[in-house]
Amino acid sequence: MTSNYRVEAGGALRGRIRVPGDKSISHRSIMLGALAEGVTRVSGFLEGEDALATMNVFRALGVRIDGPQNGNVTVHGVGMKGLRRPAGVLDCGNSGTSMRLLCGLLAGQNFDCELTGDASLRKRPMKRVTDPLAAMGATMTTADGGRPPISIRGNSGMRAMQYAMPIASAQVKSSLLLAGLYASGKTCVTEPAPTRDHTERMLHAFGYAVERSGATACVTGGGKLTATAIEVPADISSAAFFMVGASIALGSDLVLEHVGVNATRTGVIDILRLMGADIALENERLVGGEQVADVRVRHAELHGIDIPVELVPLAIDEFPVLFIAAANARGTTILRGAEELRVKESDRIAVMAQGLQALGIAAEPTADGMRIVGGAYGGGHIESEGDHRIAMAFAIAGLRAGAPIAIADCANVATSFPGFVALARGAGLKIEERS
Repeated sequence: MTSNYRVEAGGALRGRIRVPGDKSISHRSIMLGALAEGVTRVSGFLEGEDALATMNVFRALGVRIDGPQNGNVTVHGVGMKGLRRPAGVLDCGNSGTSMRLLCGLLAGQNFDCELTGDASLRKRPMKRVTDPLAAMGATMTTADGGRPPISIRGNSGMRAMQYAMPIASAQVKSSLLLAGLYASGKTCVTEPAPTRDHTERMLHAFGYAVERSGATACVTGGGKLTATAIEVPADISSAAFFMVGASIALGSDLVLEHVGVNATRTGVIDILRLMGADIALENERLVGGEQVADVRVRHAELHGIDIPVELVPLAIDEFPVLFIAAANARGTTILRGAEELRVKESDRIAVMAQGLQALGIAAEPTADGMRIVGGAYGGGHIESEGDHRIAMAFAIAGLRAGAPIAIADCANVATSFPGFVALARGAGLKIEERS
């Protein structure tokens, strides 16, 4: 399937919209619901290809899952030891989250299995999870360079460990904590900077104790999960495109409803506010253990900043569209400490720099970030390299472009944001999808 976008220049974003459910929480609701005792009911589930890949993996592992239907999913848990050996290879599609978390969860099962994914996922590094899992006793083999496919040998003798992560990563932290559920003793993971804590919160919601002390999270193996109800808030990573769009487009006044504003995910709001954005959180509330709010964004004149390094892990998925904000800001924006962007669905530093330069923006990539000088820009042709967040980021750039922007290879937008074109067009973006 091919998909390309064409975005006409100009426009404004207005009204009230709700973006799809949080991808991180949707993944985890299936994983923990499958391991729980009893029936877990999920509402607001993201019906994107990445979350559906996780769902299909657990069906292949013998878990009955009903849905999704209008965001509703029912997971019939099989308990901690109820997964079954799959008949074939487990396909994670384009989802790095699925693969990395599954490495931890499957490392302690009593059967062999193999994880693979699409061409993009098979290029992504996995040693950051397979190496510490090996120290816990897991037996895993990978392709050259520690890349997928990953073969996992059955192992009922996982050992607890204490691990200090060299790089902040919620996926690594979550993978090791999930492995810790099957290990003897207490597994503790210390992170060098805060990352999203959805795994810890959801374990607690399923009745599994998580100890937290400063930067360290610990679980003790041998416990059980009890089924619960999970309400998935709207994904702040998807809302971020519209936050930037409403900030840069003259006349914009947009409300994003029911957005998850977990403090470990709001780096994008913090960064935009430092740039001068007019963002207000309204109707703040707690839903299923997660902070939720309606986010109102109005047009504001942005200015360039030196992005604080401590905010980088809290906004790592939002930098493609934050680069668009920087392109529309007065002055220079500098990002450092974001080398993780080099190993996402694409090399997001290189691909975003190339696209910004194609529009006439002064963008200088560095090993761990970028330097962007804001100013007027034109239209042009953008290669998204099949990266969903890059495709959507350049679509938003059209709001301030001087000419149309054509974006190639956009099919993977469906991995995280099904219905993006229709929702964006309804809010005021002049976008068309073409095959």
